[in-house]
Amino acid sequence: MGTYPHARKVGNLLFLSGVGPRERGNEKIPGVELDKNGNILTYDIEQQCHAVFRNVKYILEDAGSDWQYLVDVTVFLTNMKDDFAVYNKIYAEYFNNNQPCRTTVEVKSLPTPIAIELKCIAVIDE
Repeated sequence: MGTYPHARKVGNLLFLSGVGPRERGNEKIPGVELDKNGNILTYDIEQQCHAVFRNVKYILEDAGSDWQYLVDVTVFLTNMKDDFAVYNKIYAEYFNNNQPCRTTVEVKSLPTPIAIELKCIAVIDE
């Protein structure tokens, strides 16, 4: 998508770039059906939530951190009205033990045909 790292360490903090639900190692977006022009026909916010949380976990672990060390999460949704309740329920499943600060905002669109993206800050336990 561009020239940027998945994560960048500064001191004992780890800053994650925006993380979407694409499957690791390919271009597949879980729960998304596109038309021939790449426009979204349908999407499943539940599948995308699980995929984006899984991707955040992978990036944290690859960078030497862990889910429990997340301290701040900014969530971008493209359809707050229809998707917030499902996203919020799934978020609670993933963050029942660790509760970082959280901000959720609606955006008109994201750079790819996805419905959710996370921007995170974690601590690296040194």
